Amino acid sequence: MSKSSLFFNPYSFMKSLSLTILSVLFSFALLSQSAVISGKVLDKSNNEPIGFAPVAIQGTTQGAVTNDLGEFSINGLSPGLYNLEVVYTGYLKGVLFEVEVTNDRPASVTIYLEPVVLQSAGVEIIGTTLSNREESPISVRTIGTNEIKRNPGGNRDISRAIRSLPGVAAVPSFRNDIIIRGGAANENRFYIDGIEIPNINHFATQGASGGPVGLINVDLINEVEFYSGAFPAARGNALSSVLEFGFKDPRADKTTVNFVVGSSDLGVTVEGPTGKKSGLVFSARRSYLQGLFTVLGLPFLPTYNDFNAKWKVNLNDKNKLTFIALGAYDQFELNLKLNNDSTSEDFQTNTYLLRSLAINEQWNYTVGTKFDHYTENGRLSVIASRNVLQNDAFKYQNNDENLPKTIDYTSRETENKLRIENKWFGKNGWKALYGVNYEFAQYTNASAVPIYLVQLDSVVTSRYNSALDLNKYGLFIQGSKTLLQQRLVLSGGVRMDGNAYNDEMKNPLNQLSPRFSLRYSFAPKWSINFNTGIYYQLPTYTALGFRSSGMLINKDARYIRNDQIVTGIEYDWAERNSIITVEGFYKKYSNYPLSINRGISLANLGADFGVIGDEPLNYAGLGRAYGLEFLFQQKFFQGFYGILAYTFVRSEFTNVSGSYAPSSWDSRHLVSLTGGKKFKRNWEVGGRFQLSGGLPYTPDDEAASMNIDSWNRLGAAVTDWSQLNAKRIKTFHQLDVRVDKKWFFTKWSLDLFLDIQNIYNHITVTKPILDVKRDGLGNPIVDPNNPNSYQPLYLENTNGTVLPSIGVIIEL
Repeated sequence: MSKSSLFFNPYSFMKSLSLTILSVLFSFALLSQSAVISGKVLDKSNNEPIGFAPVAIQGTTQGAVTNDLGEFSINGLSPGLYNLEVVYTGYLKGVLFEVEVTNDRPASVTIYLEPVVLQSAGVEIIGTTLSNREESPISVRTIGTNEIKRNPGGNRDISRAIRSLPGVAAVPSFRNDIIIRGGAANENRFYIDGIEIPNINHFATQGASGGPVGLINVDLINEVEFYSGAFPAARGNALSSVLEFGFKDPRADKTTVNFVVGSSDLGVTVEGPTGKKSGLVFSARRSYLQGLFTVLGLPFLPTYNDFNAKWKVNLNDKNKLTFIALGAYDQFELNLKLNNDSTSEDFQTNTYLLRSLAINEQWNYTVGTKFDHYTENGRLSVIASRNVLQNDAFKYQNNDENLPKTIDYTSRETENKLRIENKWFGKNGWKALYGVNYEFAQYTNASAVPIYLVQLDSVVTSRYNSALDLNKYGLFIQGSKTLLQQRLVLSGGVRMDGNAYNDEMKNPLNQLSPRFSLRYSFAPKWSINFNTGIYYQLPTYTALGFRSSGMLINKDARYIRNDQIVTGIEYDWAERNSIITVEGFYKKYSNYPLSINRGISLANLGADFGVIGDEPLNYAGLGRAYGLEFLFQQKFFQGFYGILAYTFVRSEFTNVSGSYAPSSWDSRHLVSLTGGKKFKRNWEVGGRFQLSGGLPYTPDDEAASMNIDSWNRLGAAVTDWSQLNAKRIKTFHQLDVRVDKKWFFTKWSLDLFLDIQNIYNHITVTKPILDVKRDGLGNPIVDPNNPNSYQPLYLENTNGTVLPSIGVIIEL
């Protein structure tokens, strides 16, 4: 049975829906098209308007010039996508990609231009790069909202869309685990408008990340900055990536509504003004997977709900207040009424899943505020937020609520955060960013979970109650300087972090995190980029709060350390919106937590549902990941767009004996080709091909698994950690195709799309499922040669099927 079938959407249902909408559609006449793009051009350093700046539509003679308030308006446009350019003396060139405009929705944009110092009299400097980041000149990519929406096979999900970029693994499963440059799934950090968001997926794995569906609604996203290295000093606790989401500012002119019928959920987004100086954008979604899975005869029934919101108040030109809120409520039930043919392999697989899967209920939310005060030469920001994750899981013996629970898990993580940072634009090419942060975290856990102890060769029930309060603090500073007429940029920074958990981590000097970057443009369009740094990440709360007999077990915990070096060369073909980069990277891990019971690094865990880190650990683990990346990125240009990315990566971590072994993310070869074309009459066709080298896996211990006492208590196989990642699945590859057709009317617009995942039906055979043989009544069969064991049964485990879905987007 394919786990990918989680996202199968019955074609007949969507076909009927689309035909109904089309019958209504063609009852209307297409009216005149008169779209408008309006907005402001502002100085990035102080938020002052830039007057008399030319704003042009790329590739045309259309445009406008800003007035003395920095305002502009471009009228008489046909609905569609446009790139805007601003070239103005004394500033780097500004480009705003893929501004979407319809008849009923004038596009409202803000273009920020960054001032540049003219270091010689009479010399005019105009930046031409697609991006210019002194602090992080390498390993940074930007993704726009339309790139996420139209991403074939992406299901309008950012976690899937970034798989088109180099260094990001394409995992052959239904999960959204973000695996960057061979790092583990919990090494990533997420921010929305500068407010940290602990997790961006539904059904998250506690102590890691990921889950099957993203909880951020793409309709609120303006753009995403993706850092796979060279992390800014203001962003701590990350080892593999930082994702900076920018939510769009709410409309100030009118109220609009979006309705979306996706492949797995229904959603609505409302946007509009709440006063003369404020606006709100709000979305809510609910999945219909539970009903679909019942019809499809699947053994699990997931349901998710989420909301996203942004409220912005422009107090005046120098002071702005932003409020962000998002949350999710997820339920996971078992389909105990499932009735399949008992002779089929699907029946055997479904029976195994029903016996082994726990019932899970999870909710989380994040709320935060950001106050920005612009000065003459910079910006002061004060950010305060609170986030909570509640995770409950339970399992009754034989799924009978009249019998005792075999799993009973309840945990909550709460964080209250404050960060103050100041961005300063100095004279003669100097810039600086500095600030402090403080967090107060609370963690509780009440658990009764069966585990297999390798040392005792038996199953025991781990029972503990825990409560942990933790104070965390940090400070950071980063500065940069441009030299040689902007051809050389140097940047250096440092941050320090500490917490009150133990004496080792209490002193922030023990977590001194320096970093250095440079960018040298040795020829027109060409540059060499370099970064090196030391980064730290706090172990998970599940590890820090683990107790036995009331005592904290992992009191010797330390921050995980990662030394990185990245270098590369870049060709910036700005006049065609293209960029080519080649980068090499090396990451060296130390202080990585090791499971004492299993004898492996926790870096190998986190790609499944459950909890990671709630066990005895030591912190002597080492790791290394290294590789080479190639990227060709074509931003929207003359209707075309595309990304070609290749990564060679090796990822290895030590076990308790100190020996290196391939990690669970050691895919070695990653290929992604994504592209598309917008045609006349508002048709668009795109495709994405992904290839990933076979991931390693650890086989099961057949003898330990078949032990009657072990199987009766666990209901699942015991992994043979002595053979850590000794086997590999075959190479995974997949082709996804998407076709969009849009209609624009005076008061509304309609987008219908057909998305087909895995169009040539590639099947990936993954780690086999070890089950027990059963008789006609479903009872396990005892091994006649060993009365203490059951007879084993191996079931083929595959991923991959053709997954067509039809989506409907209505904008009012």
